[in-house]
Amino acid sequence: MKAVAAAKMTRAQETVIAARPYAREIREVLSRVAAATAGVRHPLLEVREPRRALVVAITADRGLCGGFNANLIRRTVDLTKELPEVGLVAVGRKARDFFRRRAYRIVQSYVRLGETIRFSTAQEIARFVMDQYTAGECDVVYLVFSQFINVLVQRPTVVKLLPVEPPAEAGGRRVDYIFEPGPEEVLAALLPRYVEVAVYHALLESKASEHSARMTAMDNATKNAGEMIDRLTLQINRVRQWMITKEMLEITSGAEALK
Repeated sequence: MKAVAAAKMTRAQETVIAARPYAREIREVLSRVAAATAGVRHPLLEVREPRRALVVAITADRGLCGGFNANLIRRTVDLTKELPEVGLVAVGRKARDFFRRRAYRIVQSYVRLGETIRFSTAQEIARFVMDQYTAGECDVVYLVFSQFINVLVQRPTVVKLLPVEPPAEAGGRRVDYIFEPGPEEVLAALLPRYVEVAVYHALLESKASEHSARMTAMDNATKNAGEMIDRLTLQINRVRQWMITKEMLEITSGAEALK
């Protein structure tokens, strides 16, 4: 399992690293366009009082990956305690099963996503949460996922997905765009794409983190098993030596008694 996880982790790591520049660029584009379209209204930009929240919790379908799933679930539970009314979108069998057993309100679940994350899957999840938000079913949407730092470090992360808050990365680089057909139409195309990319990036980060955690967990399990075998081997050798010594003493005592 360690060897398989290592191979999958390498592919997942390459994929998430390749996706990061696109996610970074679309954030920069959004920041510049938002600065140039100040005052333009869009349903995904509408800020409401956060009375009802929707939390998208991304975990794995399988276990045997150390504290990966437990850390994400714990972070999700902590977040739900901070919110007045919460609905959950469970991505991954571990999240679905955990929150279903504890009677949380699960409004949608996605399981068996496979080893290769497809952009169509992220689009499906993003469309669902956008529909929920624009329909007024929730006032704020959060993403909970594991950020891939390196092979040994995976960090549970919470990101506010909706309402879209344009990143303040443009700084002083204000650009006066000429919009065609208009700023409303441009934002209507850009904002859903931004949400889809954010969900896709979170899925990729979690998949790379999952494989890294599983590889590390299986490596630790192998080392622990080896140490346990060594301890048990030493113990059984001591017991055998004690039994041999005991038998030799009994034979010697019997021989002495016959004299």
